[in-house]
Amino acid sequence: MQRTKLSAQSILPLTCSRSGTCCFGKAVMLNPWELLCLSKQKKITPKEFRNQYCEFGGIRLRFNGNPDKKGQLACSQYIENMGCSVHLGRPLACRLYPLGRYIQFNKANYMYQGDKFPCLNDCSEVLELPKLSVGEYIKGQEAVQFEKAQDEYLIIMQNIADIGFELLLDSGLAASGDTKTLAVWRKMGNELPNLLAERIGQDWIDCLMTPEISDETLGPITFAQKHNDLLLLKAQEEFGNIQTLQELHKASVLMIGVALHLSRGLGADTKGISEHWIETAKNHGAKE
Repeated sequence: MQRTKLSAQSILPLTCSRSGTCCFGKAVMLNPWELLCLSKQKKITPKEFRNQYCEFGGIRLRFNGNPDKKGQLACSQYIENMGCSVHLGRPLACRLYPLGRYIQFNKANYMYQGDKFPCLNDCSEVLELPKLSVGEYIKGQEAVQFEKAQDEYLIIMQNIADIGFELLLDSGLAASGDTKTLAVWRKMGNELPNLLAERIGQDWIDCLMTPEISDETLGPITFAQKHNDLLLLKAQEEFGNIQTLQELHKASVLMIGVALHLSRGLGADTKGISEHWIETAKNHGAKE
């Protein structure tokens, strides 16, 4: 498929939330703030929403509804002839569709695949809507707060990984000649999300995806920062007194696993990130 980069001045049609392709056959990934927003719209707790409507510990929306004419299953939040039941709390992936977003040199870029937008084929109401620039489109979709959440969680992902690096490089584990740790890092980068979630365990999955933050009215940046503090505190409590090389190995693997699982929820290249982290660790003395 052709991958086309768009500037803020590029023109594209406004997508429809009621009957287009966006509600069928997609992989909609979630970060913890998006999970909270969805649960608010459903008027249930984040854990309840995750358990009922998500996969892999909460990083992906479940698509198990009735199929469309192409046989693609509907999102669990789609109501036939009505549309999205949680539209006001929809995640960034839904707000940007059919655009993708990536960060390069600290700047957000947008792209789409193919030579024409799928909404033009499958969402007839789009033809009656005015065309907008990318900037106008994002503003209309109220995506800014969700982009802020995404960017904050990219920082948190690296903060979690840094703990894994410290446990390997600053503890004497790498200096001992350990070769097992990086091998597991690589394995996790290629691991299926259900297996990685199982490896991490429910306790860390809960802390990662459904943090116990009492004030649910917080904006995305403050919420993410409080979440970051909770994750760091949990790591300190669990790993502050470990001494043996085997304990250090397990702790390092766990932290990198948590970071990689979050990366998948952010729609990042989990395998590529794992390889980058492995090379970074090797450049600082770790062995494989």
